[in-house]
Amino acid sequence: MRHRVLTAPPVWRELLLVVLFYTGYTLTRIVLVQDGTGPAFAHAEEILRLERRLGLDVELHLNHTLLAVPWLARTANIFYATMHFIVTLGVVVWLYRYRPQHYRWLRTSIMVATGVALIGFWLYPLAPPRFLHSEGFVDPVTALHSLGLYASDASGSLTNQYAAMPSMHAGWALWCGFILVRLASRPWAKILGALYPATTVFVILSTANHYVLDAVAGMALIGGALWVSWLLYTRCPVPLLVARARITHKLAQRTGRGASRGSGAGRAAPCRASRP
Repeated sequence: MRHRVLTAPPVWRELLLVVLFYTGYTLTRIVLVQDGTGPAFAHAEEILRLERRLGLDVELHLNHTLLAVPWLARTANIFYATMHFIVTLGVVVWLYRYRPQHYRWLRTSIMVATGVALIGFWLYPLAPPRFLHSEGFVDPVTALHSLGLYASDASGSLTNQYAAMPSMHAGWALWCGFILVRLASRPWAKILGALYPATTVFVILSTANHYVLDAVAGMALIGGALWVSWLLYTRCPVPLLVARARITHKLAQRTGRGASRGSGAGRAAPCRASRP
């Protein structure tokens, strides 16, 4: 019979974990841009060539369509700058409070995906479309003097603007949407969960911050991380079970409770029961 963890970890530990992880993520993104921007523009040309061959190069059309409606462009700029953080944090808090039995594996999935994304930023720096003026792209933030994530030189210097592949805007949006569609009880919340990733993809493409392939990569990364995390938390591979059993047995012996735990030390319990 499977044992399920029905409570989330202590809130102070989770807050500390989020702060440390996001700080490390942000600092790492900044450090990764120190090698120069030449490769980032070369990779941008590669992405555009590939998308044109595949017939996926819709970014320029969406960019010009958005700019034709200034109020919508300004709204998209604000959406890009804020919703990535607000919605994700809101879903994390809701998940912790109302769906604690699912919190651990879903929290782990987004952290794993985000950590792997750093490798992509390092190995494949990529200039966003808004830097490719020769291709006809226009940054709606600067064109409309609008509020936005990179509205000032100071804000632009505090992050890596060449960390476009994969798009974690798209990835995190899919993570939020997946949770709402699967776990929310109200129909309107499920509808919002389905619309949010689609809206985010439209915004990141039309504001010339990402390419189609960035969004595909970010969503694929989240999808893979969700599957791996769910698998590890519900169906442990045998090597992990054996290693955990040995560690548990040794700890039990050290604390003088080896006799009481020894009988179950080698039993294949599900991973979820022992996750932090």
